[in-house]
Amino acid sequence: MKCPKCEKGELMEVNDVINSLDGVVFIAKGKRCGLCSEEFIGEEEGNRMIQQARKLGVWGTQLKLHRKLSKSARGTVLRIPSDIERELKLKGTEEVLISKVGDNKLLIEIE
Repeated sequence: MKCPKCEKGELMEVNDVINSLDGVVFIAKGKRCGLCSEEFIGEEEGNRMIQQARKLGVWGTQLKLHRKLSKSARGTVLRIPSDIERELKLKGTEEVLISKVGDNKLLIEIE
């Protein structure tokens, strides 16, 4: 089979495709181009890596920041960190929906 990247080299079956996720290294079965050395893993092998990563707690973990709530005359205030504000391109005038999820979780959605 020809390499989809360089379109010249042949793909070889290998057992040492290295992938890293949050500092955890996974070694998988896959294919490697004999010419450009590009590596490919199949869907089944990729799903196996995801399952292992979930067991190790490095896949699908949500961003969790520890913040303190503040009191205001009209209620409780939660400050949005500036890095998240920049990432979401918030102006500070957006309307949000706040939902209670379970016993001790809040979900904040930007409208």
